[in-house]
Amino acid sequence: MTSTQQVTTAAGDGFRRAAGHPWFHRLSRAGLAARGAIYLLIGWLAVQIGLGDGGEQADKKGALQLVGEKPGGTVVLWALTLGFLGLALWRFSEAAYGQPQADGRKPVKRLASFGRGVFYTAAFAGMLGFVLGQGGQSSDQQSHSYTARAMEHPGGRWLVLAVGLGFVAWGIGNIVGAVRRTFLKKLRPMGPTAAPVVKTLGIVGRSARGLVFGGVGVFLARAAIAFDPNQARGLDGTLREFAGTPAGPWLLVAVALGLVVFGAYSLCEARWRKVEAAR
Repeated sequence: MTSTQQVTTAAGDGFRRAAGHPWFHRLSRAGLAARGAIYLLIGWLAVQIGLGDGGEQADKKGALQLVGEKPGGTVVLWALTLGFLGLALWRFSEAAYGQPQADGRKPVKRLASFGRGVFYTAAFAGMLGFVLGQGGQSSDQQSHSYTARAMEHPGGRWLVLAVGLGFVAWGIGNIVGAVRRTFLKKLRPMGPTAAPVVKTLGIVGRSARGLVFGGVGVFLARAAIAFDPNQARGLDGTLREFAGTPAGPWLLVAVALGLVVFGAYSLCEARWRKVEAAR
């Protein structure tokens, strides 16, 4: 075995031991709690927009701004940021070693974990920039700028379309999984009181999240088809589009409350989610 292979093997063994450490599991659960807090805030901001009393953007940046304005907000912001780092590392450990369920080692499951790891890494990087005072872009600004930069390159238009379709598929998968209750396989056994509550929160919350991110994907796909990056929408812009439907602002309020429910479900996941890598 060459020295490079020895170093690679040692690094892999080290990450495997770290991924199995109780403190790594606690960091993963802290990440789920941080995600829950962010969605509670985003949902609340979106409810205010639907009721005509919201100036903040209903996305991660708006949520972070809301936290930062409160006493002790800087400490909370750092805790949330580190939580999202925990989410990213946890998902990458699942990509490397498999999810803790019967079919968790399947390539499609590990690839899905890797994609989520990339997603949470980007979220962590954006949050870190915000905490360090670099401001950061809103979800709509990010969507416009990333789409525009991608379309400047050959094949970029098709990449945007692929990402948009990926979000649509992810959203549909969330809704289908919520209806079929497959998410329950990822949770540890619960008591007779908690189980029906968590199941209801999961069905409603995951459906709402799937609907919103499916909408984000639709706008990305539309931007690619029209070759117009301004048609892309982030989380805030997608939520506001619900208010423009025939159902009016009340549909936005309903979807926003669904995101609040997903935030509550994420807090439950912080308690009962299986976060150990497959053995």
